[in-house]
Amino acid sequence: MTEQTLIDNDIATVEAEWDNDTTRSGVSADRTVAEDAKLQGRGQENRALVEGDKKWQQMPADATALFTPVTIPTRSGSGLTLRNRVVLAPMCQYAIDKTDGVPTDWHLVHLGSMANGGFSLIVTEAAAVTAEGRISDRDAGIWNDEQAAGWKRITDYVHSHGAAIAIQLAHAGAKASTYGWLKDLETEGKVGSIPENMGGWATVTSTPSDIYGLEPAVEMTKEQIAVSVQSWAEAAKRADAAGFDMIQIHAAHGYLIHQFLSPLSNKRTDQYGGSWENRTRYLREIVHAVAAVWPDDKALGIRFSGEDWVEDGWRTADTIKLAQELYSHGMRAFDLSSAGIGPYYGPNGFGYQVPLAQAVKQSLPDDAFVTAVGKITEAGQAEQILVTGQADGVSIARAALGDPQWPNRAAQKLGATKAHPAHYWQGRW
Repeated sequence: MTEQTLIDNDIATVEAEWDNDTTRSGVSADRTVAEDAKLQGRGQENRALVEGDKKWQQMPADATALFTPVTIPTRSGSGLTLRNRVVLAPMCQYAIDKTDGVPTDWHLVHLGSMANGGFSLIVTEAAAVTAEGRISDRDAGIWNDEQAAGWKRITDYVHSHGAAIAIQLAHAGAKASTYGWLKDLETEGKVGSIPENMGGWATVTSTPSDIYGLEPAVEMTKEQIAVSVQSWAEAAKRADAAGFDMIQIHAAHGYLIHQFLSPLSNKRTDQYGGSWENRTRYLREIVHAVAAVWPDDKALGIRFSGEDWVEDGWRTADTIKLAQELYSHGMRAFDLSSAGIGPYYGPNGFGYQVPLAQAVKQSLPDDAFVTAVGKITEAGQAEQILVTGQADGVSIARAALGDPQWPNRAAQKLGATKAHPAHYWQGRW
């Protein structure tokens, strides 16, 4: 089978996954004419990526941007140095069978294999800051010391293989108390909200809405907001004790922070709703609380949905303004995704979110570490994103699930040094 045949098959697979994703999330799978045109152009797009890989394979190792070390500045100290610019994006695993939030052997092997595969920064799946903040009952957490101890053995292993590790602190808000996205559960018809008599729980949000297609959530009181902010700080303390090098605050994908940020979901009339200043208040309070307890010599990061892709929603200009403000408070790592609230109206295709990273990167000082994510699958594609100045790093998600050795294979294509363990030397390619 030729390389091009494999890539054509990959295109079909991605399109099928896209249809499944949109249907599952309650978004219409119907595409606009413009979207159809983009899909029809994927063949040329992927052929260009293949040619790009061939081109970059001829480059000397010291000329590859993707495998040039980078340091994420911290508020004090020398910063967090990464061996390359390839980051493992956070991905839910739904592997907590005891529903206690404690990471398992699966997480050790899953995340450990990514360190072996050459990723420079491993970002965990969303780790809930409270039990009610879990997306599903099979999600990991960091709201107690037992969970922190479970994470510690993972951070130790990742460090022993030359990678750094960040924890994504999260609260799902109105999108909590749902079934994990596992094939067996879907086959059994277990999708959407978990009934309370089946282990589900009451959820909270900025403003109650049916936009999520789930059981209604309750509007948070000011007192609940204050308690919630403190829970993020307590989780940060545990993350430090567990040995994490960086915190990534999850402000994307329609979860609780995003529910406050977006005008689509925040209809409050108090100091947490209405104006941009008010809608960003919850996040800013979280950042200040976390920064107050997180060591100055450890990195602070955030994941944004850079766009709701709706005219009256959260826009790129809002993201830029907020990123600039958070930068002034010590935030240096910014990962740019998109959407998550209501129907998806945005673009599709390989690297479709890269322009969001580029817009934020261009608005911040040069020492900010801005990463792009979303259907970045090929070494040449990733290299081009960096050498053209669109981002400082790439976050790899589904491609890593299919190949934990993605960075090492990319290094092979680009002529850079690989980072696989000594035990894998006999399997070098």
